[in-house]
Amino acid sequence: MTKEDVLEKALRSYSAYYDVNRETPEAPFAAEAVFHSHSSTYFLTKSATIGEAESNEYVFFALADRLDEENFQRLDSLAWEKGLNRVTPHANHRNTDVSLIIIASSVTEEAERMVRTRSHYKNYRFSLQGFSHYHLIVLDLSREKVTCNRQGRSMKKIFSKIFTLQEKERKK
Repeated sequence: MTKEDVLEKALRSYSAYYDVNRETPEAPFAAEAVFHSHSSTYFLTKSATIGEAESNEYVFFALADRLDEENFQRLDSLAWEKGLNRVTPHANHRNTDVSLIIIASSVTEEAERMVRTRSHYKNYRFSLQGFSHYHLIVLDLSREKVTCNRQGRSMKKIFSKIFTLQEKERKK
């Protein structure tokens, strides 16, 4: 299975809940996915609003032939920077998460170590106007291995299934 095939499968699964942009993603990314959620709590009528919460997520997909430390650093800093540039903190902002998914033909051991320890976090006005977490997943196609940072563990299960499906397709 090629990087492009894995990307297509991932984008198909994201397109159910996210707005996927394949045509004009910001360089150097192959695609982007955006999720916005707004909820309100009110008492009897909508004019008597008790509380509101806004959540967002920006997912950046990158393709790499060989992911080394330098390439990883560049993609990592660009994704975090571009994600934070889209944040608009305000009283009802709960969170805006930034995710980076790198699909690579091969990954160096140093880059893999960096992925596991990478962490970004930002709060806005001492978290009164929300916060941002950073989720990171790297798919190594040569070893069929999924590596993630601490925040990306929940996404690891989803991407591990892509490799499981790939294995089943090969056995047919």
